[in-house]
Amino acid sequence: MVVGLDNGGTCNNATVLDATGQFLVNNLVENPSRVLDGPESAVESLAQAFTSILELTSTPRSLVRAVGLDTPGPASAHGVISSKGATNFNQVSWHGFDIRGALETRLGLPVIYNNDANAAALYAHHRHFGAAAAEHSSVAAIVGTGLGGGVVQDGKVIRGAAGMAGELGHVQIPLHGVLDDGQPVPKCNCGFEGDVESIASLTGIKNNLLPYWLTRFPDHPLAGEPLGKAAKLLRGLGEKEDPLAMAVFTQQAKAIGKLFTIAANFTDPAAYFLGGGVVEAAPHFRQWFLNTVRESTELRDEQAKAATFALVADLDMAGARGAAVAALDAVVTAAR
Repeated sequence: MVVGLDNGGTCNNATVLDATGQFLVNNLVENPSRVLDGPESAVESLAQAFTSILELTSTPRSLVRAVGLDTPGPASAHGVISSKGATNFNQVSWHGFDIRGALETRLGLPVIYNNDANAAALYAHHRHFGAAAAEHSSVAAIVGTGLGGGVVQDGKVIRGAAGMAGELGHVQIPLHGVLDDGQPVPKCNCGFEGDVESIASLTGIKNNLLPYWLTRFPDHPLAGEPLGKAAKLLRGLGEKEDPLAMAVFTQQAKAIGKLFTIAANFTDPAAYFLGGGVVEAAPHFRQWFLNTVRESTELRDEQAKAATFALVADLDMAGARGAAVAALDAVVTAAR
């Protein structure tokens, strides 16, 4: 058995995966993550999540061979939080903290680390391809507060030399056909201009897209709301086909299409996955969004025939499940 732990800003989610590839829970199993209380409290909370999921699934601890852990980034490939902090980890005590190593010491078991977007990408890949996962490649874009991503080749996440491969949000894209005439070039919190995250993310909506589109719809009800609140309300309006919301989400889908076009020329993947808040939206809206991404991705005829576009399945559980998949793969590889 292996355990998967997905660490978030509010909660941890846990799962158990057996050697046959079966998950022992089909729902969220959460506990408070306590990341705002600092590293010691957060690691203890992860340990509690580990103990609780074993009790819930009646899994003997002696059968657990490894633990998969994912957290928001940026962090190294070995689970060391960035020296400048990271999403959810902004206190000084978190800067440069080895969360993977701390949890490994606390549990006395090997801990395999991925960032949360890579974990979701890995789960999407294995869920989609099943037993043939090791024979295929994929690229995933996960739209949230930022834009995370993952590149999977032959069933394994590509990490890169510094552990920063798959940072798809910070790929700069051609803006022709994405922006409106006269629309300012979007700026990202990372310092780049015109990268995918500056458009296709909640932060991109708040900082760049809404301020522009509200000038085009000055009488819109969102004009009286603070930008942060208005950005969060936009998806519900998109589900109702509100013109301003549709303009914003069309730009987001086109930006992701530009990203996937670049990916097509680098990795030529067998599948393109889309995850994040749009997946949690009403079925008709998320299908429209996926279709727009597909239509905005320029593929050669041969690629179009070979590739699939799909939504990330079981999104709220994808992180923990992807972390568990990575842990099981590490155990199997070590046993060979």
